[in-house]
Order: sequence, then structure tokens, then C-alpha cells
Amino acid sequence: MGSFKGHALPGSFFLLGGLWWTAKFSLWHATRKNKNIGSTRLTSRVSQRHLEVVESTIILFFSLAGMLAEQFLADGPCLKLYDFAENHWKDLMNWQHATMYLFFGLAGAVSLLVHTTEATPLALDRLMMALAFFNEGFLFLYHLHGRTMLDVHLHMLLLYAIFGGAVVSFLEVFHRGNIVLELLRCALTLLQGSWFWQIGFVLYPPSGFQWDPKDHSNVMFITMCYSWHLAIAMFIVGGLYCVVSCMVRSRLKNTPPVEMGLLKRRDKEGESEDEAL
Repeated sequence: MGSFKGHALPGSFFLLGGLWWTAKFSLWHATRKNKNIGSTRLTSRVSQRHLEVVESTIILFFSLAGMLAEQFLADGPCLKLYDFAENHWKDLMNWQHATMYLFFGLAGAVSLLVHTTEATPLALDRLMMALAFFNEGFLFLYHLHGRTMLDVHLHMLLLYAIFGGAVVSFLEVFHRGNIVLELLRCALTLLQGSWFWQIGFVLYPPSGFQWDPKDHSNVMFITMCYSWHLAIAMFIVGGLYCVVSCMVRSRLKNTPPVEMGLLKRRDKEGESEDEAL
């Protein structure tokens, strides 16, 4: 994490995750509103479950990759927590980052169980995602000792997006399928991703330009910049939702009546198959 690439990498993951969730939730909400085309292969209940399995597998894979990278790449601790020769903890920054990846990996693993077996409650995937976000924020909250004013402020702003994502994910445990909560989580995830990139540009600028860490005007600008990031995230989520909704309505209008009947019959078959699972 202590480099530009170290912030750009998780930032990219959160940006891709936010875009994916926005497209997925928008598509599912639009097809619920237009049930006539909700039976296509992409949006049937069985296909939705398959997409959840693929998504959970990807989250689990990248979380494991992140943990291994923190431990074994770039002079990592290699699973050694305490250096008895030097009498101090070894590479606690790497251990904290690996712990962050661990909880997202647990969220992916639980989601995989939820959507492949009947042994776990459906809402458990949202609860584990909420815990993953909360743990990320909890670790960052006690990750700032001895840093400059600008550094601390940048990471404190990041915490708003992280804890916001945790709260929204927790609310989804009780209000699953609520499109407002789902899109809000998408916006906060995009905000978190873009802010990771912003932190990288400020603290580890590729251009070599160094920000004055004690200049209060820099803190004021960064605060305003955070608001711009939030506005852009909401604009992206809203724009993508509108595009997907328009595409669904256009598909509905262009579907011939005969095909509509076939789609409805397919929808019943998909539902019965889903009940069998």
C-alpha cells in the first residue's frame, strides 16, 4: 500500500466492482419492472444465481491473490508475524492489508456457499459483505498513527465511504432487492475506488510533484475534491442505471408478440428449475 501502485490496485478493484454491481442491479431491477422480458437467459433466476457464483468466485480469487501478494511479494513477512531476533513485530502494515483481503475473501466464500447450497441463509452474503467493509474501515482507522495532517485527512475521508458501504450492506440484510440501497452501495464503492487513486496521486505522485503536508489550504482543496468524487460516482451510477433501463425498455418494445409468449413460457421453466435447486 505504501506506493502509488499499492493504492491504484485496490482502487481499480473497487472501481470495477462498483461498475459491475451497478450494471447487475440495474439490469435485475429493470427486468423486475418489465417481467415480460425477465425470462431471457441472462436475467432468469437460475442465471442470476450462476452470475452470483461467478462473482463470488472472482472475489475469493482476488482476495487470496491479495493476501499472498502482501505476504510473499516485495519483501513481505512470509507468514512471520514476530521477529524474535530483533524483538519486534514484523511488517504489520502487510499483515493489516492481508487481514483486509481476508475478510473480503470470507465474504466471497460465504456468498459462494449461499448460492450453491441450501445450507446457509440467503441474507448471510450481505451480512458478510457488511463485515468486510466494516473490518476494512476498522483497520484503516488505527492505521494512521504518526502520519502527517494531509495523510490523515485523506484516509479519514476514505473511511466515510468505507463505513458508509458497511452500513448500506447491513441494511440490505433486511431490505434485500431494494434498488436505492443497492445503487447507494455501488456509488460508495466507486467513491472508495476513485479515492484510493486520489490518495496515490497526492501521497505518491508519479509526476514527482510533492504536496505540502502542513498546508491547510491543501486540506480544504482535498475536502472539496472528495465532494467532486462523490458527485461523479453518483452521476456514473445514475447514468448507467438509465442506460440499462432504456436498453431493457427498448428490448421490450422490439420483442414480437409471438416471442413474448415464448419468453413467458421460458420464465415459468426457469422459475421451476430455480425452485428445484
